[in-house]
Amino acid sequence: MILNISTTHYPATDLGFLLHKHPDRFQTFELAVGKVYVFYPEKSKEKTTVSMLLDIDPIDMVHNAGKAGNGGFALAHYVNDRPYVASSFMSVALSKVFSSALNGNCREKPLLVELKFPFEVLITSILAPKGGETLIRKFFEPLGYQVEVSGCPLDARFPEWGESRYFTLKLIHRLTLKTLLSHLYILIPALDSNKHYFVSENELDKLFKKGEGWLKEHPEKEQIIRRYLVNIRSLSVQALEKLNDGEAQEEPDDQIDDKTGKPDIKEPLNNRRINMVVEKLIASGAKRVLDLGCGEGKLIRQLLKYKQFSEIVGIDVSYQALVRAKERLYQSAMSPGQNERIRLLQGSLTYRDNRMEGFDAAAVVEVIEHIDPNRLKAFERVLFEFAKPKTVVLTMPNKEYNMMWERLETDEMRHDDHRFEWTRQEFTAWAHTTGKMYNYQVEIVPVGDETENMGAPSQMAIFNLFNIK
Repeated sequence: MILNISTTHYPATDLGFLLHKHPDRFQTFELAVGKVYVFYPEKSKEKTTVSMLLDIDPIDMVHNAGKAGNGGFALAHYVNDRPYVASSFMSVALSKVFSSALNGNCREKPLLVELKFPFEVLITSILAPKGGETLIRKFFEPLGYQVEVSGCPLDARFPEWGESRYFTLKLIHRLTLKTLLSHLYILIPALDSNKHYFVSENELDKLFKKGEGWLKEHPEKEQIIRRYLVNIRSLSVQALEKLNDGEAQEEPDDQIDDKTGKPDIKEPLNNRRINMVVEKLIASGAKRVLDLGCGEGKLIRQLLKYKQFSEIVGIDVSYQALVRAKERLYQSAMSPGQNERIRLLQGSLTYRDNRMEGFDAAAVVEVIEHIDPNRLKAFERVLFEFAKPKTVVLTMPNKEYNMMWERLETDEMRHDDHRFEWTRQEFTAWAHTTGKMYNYQVEIVPVGDETENMGAPSQMAIFNLFNIK
């Protein structure tokens, strides 16, 4: 991996004094996992560029890590992208090779330390697997950088394969070298969640020292901290608490309510989704409701709170799930009146079932992605042609949002049992096509907080039957 830093400050050769690296020398530094080379591909008073080239040895990397490959791929620690992308290794190299500049020391010309230089930074390959270009811009643009991001295709010979998760990044800004290096030190590993070292409380000291003067005011500080600390909740809370002058933090990513000035604690996504489904069912005026793929009865438990719903029928193909639903609903301890409102039935959603007919509404919450694609048409007929409730509220994951989940790899689905997942465009197209075929009007709404270019974590379609009298 290579990092280029250029300046047109006059004389541009002052960059060598700040870095404590002579422009006429080619220097080599040893790391535990390879070598770092520092050289100047161009040097003049008008423009000077310093290059830092990391040559990572994957064999040394494994030996020093003292661990074997993961269970999914035995050679993962030997065959990987670590030698080729700017990652946590880049931060280690910066702190070793440019330590004086990073700490704001310049023995020969100390006045240069606080002088703002016009810089242009080029990182030839940077990894942002959960957020891509949007996340890169969110991290650097609030700091005043002019950001240019260009993607890299998976294979130029096969453009239909699409873009990879690697980017070439150019940054332009006028600032001190110490500040520039501190930004790179924290933000590069925050973009790439795959750290090569064990993250402990020692990382908090590095975070505070290198983030001094800018991290506290950064609009994405919660996300930067969380990703830098690889989502270790206890460390993230400590970091935010210290940055906020000791104010306790309920969640790493809490927002502050503008009216009350208190933390606005985000409701878990599953709760928000269930509550939205309940709201839509209430608004439909339905009294008799189907919960298709009811699982352990989370939606049923919420529906029972509303007297509007006189009959609630949960259907699931898993007998064990129905047993757990009965236990968690405490059905055996319910009053006779409450018990009469509920029925739990075992059944498949891809076979016609007379027990599903005659209901006012049906809820299908995060279910269809568990159906084999070749059985999807059967499901559509069972629900929209034969059962034909007046209202259907259906949700499923938004595939585009998956890159925001740290635990997911690129193109990985959210659950091992998911047979497919759709983008917003694919979901909308399917919903409108299905609605038109079976005489339903369709409304599409997001579920959860939306992110630019990615939408919300889940998506909802509300189907309302035309010509209801």
